[in-house]
Amino acid sequence: MIPRAGRVLGVDWGAVRIGIAASDETQLLASPLDTLTRRAGKRFPMPPFLALLATKDPVGIVVGLPLSPEGGEAASTTAARELALLLATRTGLPVELWDERMSTARALAAIREQGGSTRGRREDVDALAASVLLQHWLDVRRAGGRSDGQTDGRTVRRSDGRTDGMPG
Repeated sequence: MIPRAGRVLGVDWGAVRIGIAASDETQLLASPLDTLTRRAGKRFPMPPFLALLATKDPVGIVVGLPLSPEGGEAASTTAARELALLLATRTGLPVELWDERMSTARALAAIREQGGSTRGRREDVDALAASVLLQHWLDVRRAGGRSDGQTDGRTVRRSDGRTDGMPG
């Protein structure tokens, strides 16, 4: 389980772009940090992620779990679970999976609400989506909701309160 004090990173998984966000030390506020790009057919860009990790010194990582609107799983869900397991293994930090449904849509809405345009800003949108995901996790946790994802990446406490496991 992720400690309740110290910075937490949020990761919004994508097949091409991976949005990264960070909380403050008190775990009250999430902010967009960066967007990492994966070339087609290549692995997760671990070296740049580890470099970001070294500068932020987080106590844990929250990885977005891309579920369908109905809560079902797809290939991207499996890939996110695999990424959570990889990050837990490579960093030694606790990693929790969190339902990320609608995080990108919420990020786009926030940009439009402020009168902004998303044209040519996909990387900004991905980092903002990671921030939306992480802020939701922080808010639910602070409100007394449970976030019990396991460091092995096999269990996820979804935002609807249900727990899912990953075949192992």
